Formats: sequence, structure tokens, C-alpha cells
Amino acid sequence: MKITEQEVRRVADLANLALREDEVARMAHDLDGILTHIDKLNELDTTDVEPMAQVLFDVEETATLREDQERPTLTNADAVGNAAVTSGGYYKVPREIER
Repeated sequence: MKITEQEVRRVADLANLALREDEVARMAHDLDGILTHIDKLNELDTTDVEPMAQVLFDVEETATLREDQERPTLTNADAVGNAAVTSGGYYKVPREIER
């Protein structure tokens, strides 16, 4: 096993997730399978494969990209207009992380 249950608990704690014992075991198994698959992918010879930032179809280079168009920006009032609670022009949300 490449990932231990202790490592799963640590990552879950960092993500502020509460996992049951059966979930910890399942996550360790699933993550181990993912890491095993990645190890198989790392065995592939990619020396002649060009790196790419975006997949484009076999058409002109910018076929999947749209033209940049200047548009007016939202006012602060419009941006927060549908929020349930605002304060000082910002969204106000309940605190979720408590440690």
C-alpha cells in the first residue's frame, strides 16, 4: 500500500473533513489504486511528446478560443446585489473553520 490510513487521516484533517473508520479504509484503498495507475502512466515513454497547455482540434490554432472583447465591469452594488448578507461592499458569510 502506497498510502497509509494515517496519511488519509492527515489529509482529511487538513481539508477539515470528518471521515468514519470505514471511509478512511476505503479512501486509503481508492487512493492507493490511483497512485498505482499513475505509476503505470509514468512508465510510458513521452520523450518525443511535445508539452501542451491546451488541446486544440485539427483546425486553425485559435479555433476553440474566442476573441477578447472589452466590456464594462460590474459595479460593486451589482456584484453583491443578490447576496443574502453584505457588509461594507463585501459578501458576508458564516465562519466555517473553527480550530
